[in-house]
Amino acid sequence: MKYTQLGRTGLKVSRLVLGTMNFGPQTDEPDSHAIMDSALDAGINFFDTANVYGWGENKGRTEEIIGNWFAKSAAHRDKVVLATKVYGNMAADGEAWPNHDKLSALNIRRAVDASLKRLQTDHIDLYQFHHVDRATPFEEIWQAIDTLVQQGKILYVGSSNFPGYKIAQANEIAARRGGTIGLVSEQCLYNLAERRAEMEVIPAAQEYGLGVIPWSPLHGGLLGGVIKKEAKGGRRASGRAADTLADPAKRAQIQSYEDLLEKHGLEPGEAALAWLLTRPGVTGPIVGPRTAQQLESAVRAVELELSEEVLAGLDEIFPGPGPSPEAFAW
Repeated sequence: MKYTQLGRTGLKVSRLVLGTMNFGPQTDEPDSHAIMDSALDAGINFFDTANVYGWGENKGRTEEIIGNWFAKSAAHRDKVVLATKVYGNMAADGEAWPNHDKLSALNIRRAVDASLKRLQTDHIDLYQFHHVDRATPFEEIWQAIDTLVQQGKILYVGSSNFPGYKIAQANEIAARRGGTIGLVSEQCLYNLAERRAEMEVIPAAQEYGLGVIPWSPLHGGLLGGVIKKEAKGGRRASGRAADTLADPAKRAQIQSYEDLLEKHGLEPGEAALAWLLTRPGVTGPIVGPRTAQQLESAVRAVELELSEEVLAGLDEIFPGPGPSPEAFAW
C-alpha cells in the first residue's frame, strides 16, 4: 500500500479509503469484519463511515458493526484513521425532532456522542459535515467543533458534498476565529464519468490545503465493466449506472471505455481507480467492497501504472471541463 498526507495535515493515510456503506444493508457483520481484517492486512488504514449508514430503521447500524470490530482488538482502533459524518436525520421514521439533524451546535454535540458510543471509541479522527447546512452559520459550527477538539472527541474536520465557495467560506471564517485548523478534506462525487468537481471544488480544495476524497469512483458500477458483465450474464446494472446506460449515446461512450481498456489488457474497475490516483489533489478514492474479492481488485489499482496512451484515450472518451475559470469564462 502507498500512503500520503491528508491535505495540509501531518496525518498519513492510505491511497485507498475503505468505504463501509454496504456494511449492514448488503454485507452482514461477520463478512464486514472479514473485509476490515483484509483491508488492514493490505495496508489500508483509512476507514470511512457515517452516522446514517444502515439506513431507514437501521440508521447507525454500520457504525455499530465497526464498533464491534474495534472491540475485538485494541490494535484495530490503533491502526485505523477513523472518519465518520454528521448531518442526516437519525430518526428511524424520517420524522426528525427539531435539532436532531443538520449542523447546529446542539446536534453536532449530540451526534458526536452517539457516534462514539456506537463506534466504541473515545475519539473520531476525521469528523465530516455530510452536507451544507444553509441555516447554521459557520461561526456556530466552528465554536462547537473547537469545544469537541478541546475535549479530545475529534481531531480533524472535513466536508462532504460542499461547493467550492462553501469550502472557501468555511476556512476563511475558521481563519478569522483563530485557533482552529478548519476543513482538512473534502469528500465529493468524482470519477471519469463525473468530472464537474474539477471546475470549482477541487481547485478550492487545493487552494485551502484540503485532501480530496472521491466517493463513487466507479460511478455506481458504470465504470466497472458493466457492459462486459451483462454480456456474460453477470450482475446487471442498477441505479445510476442503469440510468446512464439507458441513453444510447452514453452506452456507446461506456462501450468505447471498455474497448480501450480491453485493448490494453486492463480491468475497467482497476483502471478507473488508478486514474483517480493520478489526479491532482486526490488523497484516495473511497472503495466500498461487498466482498473480499472486490477489495483485492481495488488494492491492485494502487500499483497500476496507466500509460500516457491510456490516459489520453480516457481523456478523449471522458473529456473534463477544463481549467477554471477558462472552462466557463471563454
